[in-house]
Amino acid sequence: MHHHHNLVSALLRQVAAEIVLPRFLNLRADEIVEKSPGEIVTIADREAEIRLSEGLNVIDGDARIVGEEACSADPTLQADLDRGRCWIIDPIDGTANFAAGRQPFGIMIALVEDGVAQAGWLFDPVSNRMCHASRGGGAFINDVAITAKPSNAEFPIVSIASQFMTEEGRAAVHARAERAFEVVPIPRCAAEHYPRICLGQNDLAMFQRTLPWDHIPGALFLMEAGGHVARWDGTPYCVGDDGTGILAAATPALWDLGAEVLLGQPTLPKTLRSQAGSSARWR
Repeated sequence: MHHHHNLVSALLRQVAAEIVLPRFLNLRADEIVEKSPGEIVTIADREAEIRLSEGLNVIDGDARIVGEEACSADPTLQADLDRGRCWIIDPIDGTANFAAGRQPFGIMIALVEDGVAQAGWLFDPVSNRMCHASRGGGAFINDVAITAKPSNAEFPIVSIASQFMTEEGRAAVHARAERAFEVVPIPRCAAEHYPRICLGQNDLAMFQRTLPWDHIPGALFLMEAGGHVARWDGTPYCVGDDGTGILAAATPALWDLGAEVLLGQPTLPKTLRSQAGSSARWR
């Protein structure tokens, strides 16, 4: 079941070409708004979300459609995301980059049923890279199957999204990381972050804040590519699970190492991990 892959891909490409790319390097000051401290939104985010919502409604009229900007305006829309069939939209992921006229940024969509990701798309419109995954169906870049691979660097390469941590928390996790890993800056764009782990550029990523439109598409993509994504305590990451943080890794073994080094905690017993990592991984 490809979950309307061709139709959704075509919609993403169309919205990128007609709305997002024409505004890249071309935004007026009044087209950029700070919606909360440090969080901005542009006219392109809002127009893209409307067009994506309309398009998905045509493709799959029975499902709920929930966008990041709609949730910003009305947080009650986020309730019950884990019930029924729902399309989740991030119209521009990496808005701060986009608004500053720099890459990376992307457009992401996920299909979720009862909180479990069924399909995900991460589109980079500048490089024309379409990452796509479907639950149990594997991961693809521009329709070519991909398997996650580690960097094989002397020290595993980790990026830490620490901007939402406390000062002390940030200092502590960076100190732990630097004992065993090479720490590199985050791209400030999940549509770039998850593919990097698949492509052998980064080995691990650690996130504190885990909004569904930021993480559901990439988490499914990386899991379907053979990597591992879980909450900090090792439990599966699902919509509406109220868990803490995300650790994402190119391989299950790197995930275990990351949990030990970054979180300073013993990893789950292997028996639990094998149950969590098999077909039940998204339950």
